[in-house]
Amino acid sequence: MGKKFYITTAIDYANDVIHIGHAYQKVIADVIARYHRLLGQEVFFLTGVDEHGAKVQRAADAKGFDPQNFVDKISAEDQRQLSLLNVVPDRFIRTTDSDHIKKVKEFWLKVKEKGDIYLADFHGLYCEGCEEYKTESDLVDGHCPYHPKLKIEELQEKNYFFRWSKYKDFLKQHILSHKDFLRPEASKKEMLSFLNQDLKDISISRQKQNVSWGVPVPGDSKQTIYVWFDALINYLTGAPQDFWPADLHLLGKDNTRWHALLWPAMLKSAGYLLPRTIYSHGFLSLNGQKISKSLGNIIRPQELVDKFTSDGARYVLVGCKSLADDGDMSWQKITNTYNADLANGLGNLVARLAKLCQLSKLEFIVKAPDFSQVAVGEYQRKMEDYRLNEVLGFIWGKIKTVDRYLNQEKPWEIKNKTRLRSSLQKAVVHVLEIAVLLAPFLPQTSEKIKKIFIGKEIVSCSSLFPRIKND
Repeated sequence: MGKKFYITTAIDYANDVIHIGHAYQKVIADVIARYHRLLGQEVFFLTGVDEHGAKVQRAADAKGFDPQNFVDKISAEDQRQLSLLNVVPDRFIRTTDSDHIKKVKEFWLKVKEKGDIYLADFHGLYCEGCEEYKTESDLVDGHCPYHPKLKIEELQEKNYFFRWSKYKDFLKQHILSHKDFLRPEASKKEMLSFLNQDLKDISISRQKQNVSWGVPVPGDSKQTIYVWFDALINYLTGAPQDFWPADLHLLGKDNTRWHALLWPAMLKSAGYLLPRTIYSHGFLSLNGQKISKSLGNIIRPQELVDKFTSDGARYVLVGCKSLADDGDMSWQKITNTYNADLANGLGNLVARLAKLCQLSKLEFIVKAPDFSQVAVGEYQRKMEDYRLNEVLGFIWGKIKTVDRYLNQEKPWEIKNKTRLRSSLQKAVVHVLEIAVLLAPFLPQTSEKIKKIFIGKEIVSCSSLFPRIKND
């Protein structure tokens, strides 16, 4: 494992404030970033917003805002929502940032100098919801499967094209020869299947009269750069040069084609190294429906935090599904999980043990172990394979083990002080290990547990997670 670790998330469209579907990805990334920091690595964690394109331009128009003022408000609120979840990126990038605009123009010129950009007529299908060009085979009953209520636009313009087809064989070979480049396996198979079809060159600009809200094409002020070509470059803009290539691009599976096929081709053309791993995670749905701004069935991060606290919200998000697969949430499921695992599980154990230690009137000399000492074996393997929900299951197995130990030992019945101290101290040591292992997931709770049990005198405490009624 290298000394540096660079992790990115997808950057979210600034047409509206993020919801828990976006927050899921950001919390996962924050957990992974914290894990690598705790191992002593130098970490750079990048997230942000995609502020250009027709989708954002029309959202601003609908609200009666100038596009820049509109994205300023959305960006500020997105950052506030993430901070409530204790998501702490090293940079929150905005595609309107001056250094990003400069980088995009430099990148464009590098690709053009390679001979991979040319001007031609474009005629095709476009989904504004995805900000993507579509083929007939991508559509279901003439509609985008991700935005079925939006009308597919037929575009006809003279645009600049990127020679994507030139990199077909390179992409296929790279995916096949680098086993961790594209994950999970289902995404790899899907992209290889796509490459077995004709990979056509892609339009990477729009006429300014149709999409004015974007980075101007260098040398042609009548065109703006296609929002995806612009947005993907944020991963280069966002981190110090010595962190590239990225160790992990984390994104939703609807963005796989652009990250796994277009982005690597762009990088190859411009002369950059490719990211080490691109991970396309499954969707999070709500009550069996896709979470969608257009459908209005959304939960904001603040709503979760207000009800379950920051750490409680992080727990239910990370634990709700495996990263690779789709998963469904509901307020009832979330509340049941919170009560069972946090209020009755972890919270009850900590309060119970602290009370037993206080009643014993004994002094305990303990300290929390170093993270690198305990983040080993199964915990380490699952973390580095991005099976974060299974890591939580592993930790909760340890919680249950300590509970069983207390039930078997029955320290409340032990009269011998030496034996009682040994019995309780063993439980305290195990709980402190649990606290350390929880640090990437529940950072505030981890610190609270350490403060309770480190010190000669342990006193009883209120529950870390008060039980919540299911509405």
